[in-house]
Amino acid sequence: MKGGAAELFVLGNASIDVTLNVPRLPAPGETLMARGIVRAPGGKGLNQAVVAARAGARVRFCAPVGREPEVALLHAAMAREPFADLRLILAEQPTDLSTLIVAEGGENCIISTGDCAEALTPYIAKTFARPLRAQDWLLVQGNLSEAATWAALSLARNVVFNTAPIRWISRRILAASTVVVANQVEAAEITGLTDPHEAVAALGGTIGIVTLGAAGCLLAEGGRTRHIPAPAVTAVDTTGAGDAFCGTLAAALATGVPIDIAIADAQQAAALSVTRPGCYGALPSAAELQSLIQGAVP
Repeated sequence: MKGGAAELFVLGNASIDVTLNVPRLPAPGETLMARGIVRAPGGKGLNQAVVAARAGARVRFCAPVGREPEVALLHAAMAREPFADLRLILAEQPTDLSTLIVAEGGENCIISTGDCAEALTPYIAKTFARPLRAQDWLLVQGNLSEAATWAALSLARNVVFNTAPIRWISRRILAASTVVVANQVEAAEITGLTDPHEAVAALGGTIGIVTLGAAGCLLAEGGRTRHIPAPAVTAVDTTGAGDAFCGTLAAALATGVPIDIAIADAQQAAALSVTRPGCYGALPSAAELQSLIQGAVP
C-alpha cells in the first residue's frame, strides 16, 4: 500500500511495572517502608505507543515479551488499545520488569531489567519496519539493542528517537534521526555539554529537543535554539511524563502537525500525566488527548 494516511511504527520494549510509593527517595544503604504496591503494564516503547494511538495516530507497535503467566497482563491491556497493528513477539527471556520508586512530590527513580528487550533481533526489527512508506514515521527509544534499533531506523525516512534509557550512544542513529528527544541528563551524557542550550544544538538529527521537566523544553532547529515553557501544574508523580511527551509528539508529527504545535500538544499531555499517580494509569486517555490536541484543557 503506497497511498493512504501516514502510519506511526513504534518499535520498543514492553515491561511489567511495579510501583512503590515512599515518603522520600532512600539514601544508600537505607531501608524505607513503601505505602502499597501497584502492578501495571509499562516500558517506554509500550507507553509511548499507547499514548500515540490514543492521540489518534495509526500505530503499529512491536515489542518482545516473555512466556511467563504474568505476561497475560500485557496482552489484556494492549487488546483494549486502538492499535492498527500489534505484535508482541515471544522471547525466551522473562518479560522485563521495572521497579518504580516514587517519593512524595513526584520525584522518582527506576530500576529496570532489559534482557527481553535485548533479545529482539535485527532481523525481527527489519521485518517489522519493512512496510514503512515515505510518509510514515518510526518511533524508537534506547531500550532495544543498538543493532536492532539501527536495523529498523535504516529503513525509515522520518524518525523520532527518544534517547532514554541510555544503554548505548550511537552516532549513526543520532545523525539519521529526524527528531531527537533527550532529557537534560541524557543530553549532557551524549554531547559532553552540561549547558542544555549548547547540548540541544549538538544532539544530532534535524531537530533536537531537550526536555527540562517543569521548565519546559529547548528546541534546536535550523541553527536556532528556542525555549518553550510548559504548563504550570502541581506534580504528583513525574514517572510517565517523558512517555506522554514522546508519544503525543510522534503522533502529532505522523498526522502532519507542525513541530511547534506538536511540542505544545506534547507539553500539555506530559503536564496532565504528572498530576496523578502511577505511570501507565496516569497516561492521558483518548478523550483527554483529543481535547488537548484541539487546544482545550481537559
